[in-house]
Amino acid sequence: MAEVERAVERTIDIVVAEKNPLLQAGLAKLFKGKERFNVVGMVDDGARFLEEIKHTRCDVGVIGWEMPNVDGKAVLTAMRGKAGPRVVVYTGSANPDLPRQAMALGAAGFASKQDRPEQLLDTVDAVAAGRMAFPFVDVARLSADPFSSLTPRERELLEELSAGLTNQQMASRTEVSLNTVKFHLKNLYDKLGLGNRAQAVAFYMKHR
Repeated sequence: MAEVERAVERTIDIVVAEKNPLLQAGLAKLFKGKERFNVVGMVDDGARFLEEIKHTRCDVGVIGWEMPNVDGKAVLTAMRGKAGPRVVVYTGSANPDLPRQAMALGAAGFASKQDRPEQLLDTVDAVAAGRMAFPFVDVARLSADPFSSLTPRERELLEELSAGLTNQQMASRTEVSLNTVKFHLKNLYDKLGLGNRAQAVAFYMKHR
């Protein structure tokens, strides 16, 4: 009976977008080790993923969040309202708000690289079956503190941003490089789901 069930079990076709070549190899090996999964495409950034799914039929897309050229957020935004595979975000980011952001943008599942590899398999399995698969998110905690996902340095820069300081002034004041300030600002924009300085200041003034 078990053999009959395995014989009729539908294969899950997957396209993976992962920027790290070593992780690409690891994911290919992980999925290959289970008969129900079939990797039909492997790309290294979001732009190639969007192109790949145009001509490669697949059930599930597994994408990173931080990718060159087109990141996970941009991929999900581009796919909204269009036919295509259900998407699982697979990332090593420790940002506790990412599952919520991914869900809001239309992802069907979320898995962390910090979890056991089998968790990704379970997530892809659930998503292919039509279910949503996300880790528990304490929405009450996030809504109580809209800045909960920010690091102390990012909070500091957001306060200075709202005070009208330029990037160079913030770099001098915090004794870090200009590039480091830009890096932190990009991170806090992403975490808060904002697009630019003006939106960040408005968000801070509303929720402080």
